[in-house]
Amino acid sequence: MLKKILSLAIVAAAVATPAVSFAQSYPAKPIRLIVPFPPGGGTDILSRLVAAKLTESTKWTVVADNRAGAGGTIGITEATRAAPTGYDLVMGQKDNLVVGPWLYKNLPWDPTKDLTAIAHVAYTPIVIATSANSRFKTLEDVVKAAKAAPDTITYGSPGSGTTIHLAGDLFEKAAGIKIRHVPYKGSNPAMIDALSGNIDLLVSSVPSAITQIKSGKMRALAVTSAKRSSSFPDVPTVAESGYKGFDVSTWYGIFAPANTPKDVVTTVNAEVNKLLATNEMKDAIHAQGAEPQSMTPEQFSSLLKTDYEKWKGIVQASGATVE
Repeated sequence: MLKKILSLAIVAAAVATPAVSFAQSYPAKPIRLIVPFPPGGGTDILSRLVAAKLTESTKWTVVADNRAGAGGTIGITEATRAAPTGYDLVMGQKDNLVVGPWLYKNLPWDPTKDLTAIAHVAYTPIVIATSANSRFKTLEDVVKAAKAAPDTITYGSPGSGTTIHLAGDLFEKAAGIKIRHVPYKGSNPAMIDALSGNIDLLVSSVPSAITQIKSGKMRALAVTSAKRSSSFPDVPTVAESGYKGFDVSTWYGIFAPANTPKDVVTTVNAEVNKLLATNEMKDAIHAQGAEPQSMTPEQFSSLLKTDYEKWKGIVQASGATVE
């Protein structure tokens, strides 16, 4: 009997050893952080910042790898198909995980089922801005003009169906006005036309507009988040401008394939949160026009699921389509 018990104990130990060994040795090789957008954009800059700072603080090797296309859904698809070992992570964001699935038909994944939320990194407000030479000094100026002449005021966004476009659509509904959306292929073309006066307003992420606003070439009228942006502390929120409860922002965070070991999730989450608590990282994220924000994996997973269901209706009500 004793021999049988000892034999079973040895077998149990042998089965448990690989899991313990894996958790203790992670990471034993470089970690790839998939960036679902091209080099130079806000997601790419933030991803490379996180990869570099994690490498520096943990002595891990974290490498950013761009896999752009189809509004960020190609990179997400690659991440969902990777082995759940913790060596293939992806920087997801609201546009490709929450909005994209309701725009792109027949995607081979569901973000709430095929990905594991690991660490929330930051969120960015959206800013409503206009040229410094514009007649609009406040958001209320825009509303008054739009009510006097419906469908004549134009606003540009980086593309139809983006969170930024939908923020503009939600503002129209909140203010009871009709303004004309002009979609562009990216933030830069929209910025150029806004600066030249070809469009009346620019609706943009803060990181994309921060340089022109700080230089005085653009005037920020409001930000769409619940709190003011640390980049523009004197600019009111849409809610403060008379539209109580208005709150639209985009977020960024690290995900892994579904069924990634919990020990890996916990380890990466702890290291990212430690990094976000440092003044150096806070300053670096603020410099990009974003707001650092840490969460537990459970909190981040809950945010994803809540937003995924919420934005289904928003996308459908907007009538947004993908060209």
